[in-house]
Amino acid sequence: MWLFAFFVAVPIIEIALFIQVGGWLGLLWTLAIVVATAILGTYLVRRQGLEQLARIQASFSELSDPTRPLAHGAMILASGLLLLTPGFFTDAVGFALLIPGVRDAVMAYLAKRISVRSFTMGGQPGQRPMPDDVVEGDFEEVSPRTGPSGWTQKDLPDPGKPRL
Repeated sequence: MWLFAFFVAVPIIEIALFIQVGGWLGLLWTLAIVVATAILGTYLVRRQGLEQLARIQASFSELSDPTRPLAHGAMILASGLLLLTPGFFTDAVGFALLIPGVRDAVMAYLAKRISVRSFTMGGQPGQRPMPDDVVEGDFEEVSPRTGPSGWTQKDLPDPGKPRL
């Protein structure tokens, strides 16, 4: 229900803001602002996204908890989508998500509502998790064969005979 209300409310807010700003500034200035925010937003999202990607790679290589950089990266991606959407309300929310403090506040808000039941990372080098089901079986060692198996020899044409 909340999602439906969101998808109805956002376009109504955007249309109302377009009418207000368009009446105040005029059509050309309104369109110029929309295009300028998309260009500026693309630049900022690209720069911050590359920084977050480096942080994510560093957390993986250091085997540290990647939750924070992944969440920041997801919010930067969402801000990019909002900034490319034409409108003043979505631009305001998109630019707000580019501020690290706002992203931290959103992450803290969401962390209160999400419970993590288990989190494991890596393991001991060379150690593999044991499966729940164990299949027992017998085996016998086979000595390695030396030379060709012989099965291909009968299919080879005689080099002395002409091919048709």
